[in-house]
Amino acid sequence: MKLFLKTKDFSVSKEDFELHLDEDLDMLVTNPQPEDIAAYYESEDYISHTDSKKSFTDKLYQAVKQKNLRNKIQLIENQHNNPNTLLDIGAGTGDFLVMAQSKGYDVAGVEPNDGARQLALQKGVALEPKLDGFSGTKFQTITLWHVLEHLPNLQDQISDITSLLEEDGTLIIAVPNFKSFDAKHYGSYWAGYDVPRHLWHFSKTSVSKLFDRHGMEVASIRPMWFDAFYVSMLSEKYKGNKWYLPNAFFVGLWSNIKAVSSKEHSSLIYILKRRK
Repeated sequence: MKLFLKTKDFSVSKEDFELHLDEDLDMLVTNPQPEDIAAYYESEDYISHTDSKKSFTDKLYQAVKQKNLRNKIQLIENQHNNPNTLLDIGAGTGDFLVMAQSKGYDVAGVEPNDGARQLALQKGVALEPKLDGFSGTKFQTITLWHVLEHLPNLQDQISDITSLLEEDGTLIIAVPNFKSFDAKHYGSYWAGYDVPRHLWHFSKTSVSKLFDRHGMEVASIRPMWFDAFYVSMLSEKYKGNKWYLPNAFFVGLWSNIKAVSSKEHSSLIYILKRRK
């Protein structure tokens, strides 16, 4: 693999990393990949493991999260006639599963971070620390919302995940898209890279090829419109721009406008089914 970009961990360690291009899969790979990756999540700045509302960014994230949660539930309901079994991998503090449970779903979740699991438990959702706790169980819907890019041993993990899916089930995966306009605009400052927590960086081609090896095909792709604004806001902050809000708004807006024709949104939701 050849060097694609040099970047750094802007949010926690400030360490330097490289992104290498896997040309066959059309995917970027973070290098090096730390052995003790958990240490890079131990920060109050890692908002998906907290319910923080301290800063303006935190409050904005939490407010938009509520709308996104409703959109996610609607997306799942569009795939099946009746509520059924749902597994959320990388469940964070459990808000998505809490809402799904209120809609009649039989829910389960995986979250390796102990602090996030404790917050979820306070909301009435008990999460497993590892996926192997569900060995032999089948689910109608499995979701990974910005999680696949965090998983080590990617091929093994995909094999384990797909083995838990009902034959007619639906796998829903949301990941950043390094081919988006905002990714190209910000380059090494693009917050969607989020090294080293993001080990892999996907394109449409890479998602299709990776899951094809496991008997899965992409049935449809949906955009995550807000991500262009949020990722641009973080990217502007990484650049040290005190006018990060207006700049982020215009970059995010232009990224979404460009994506109307290119279909290369800042983040994409892939809906996958078993290949017939």
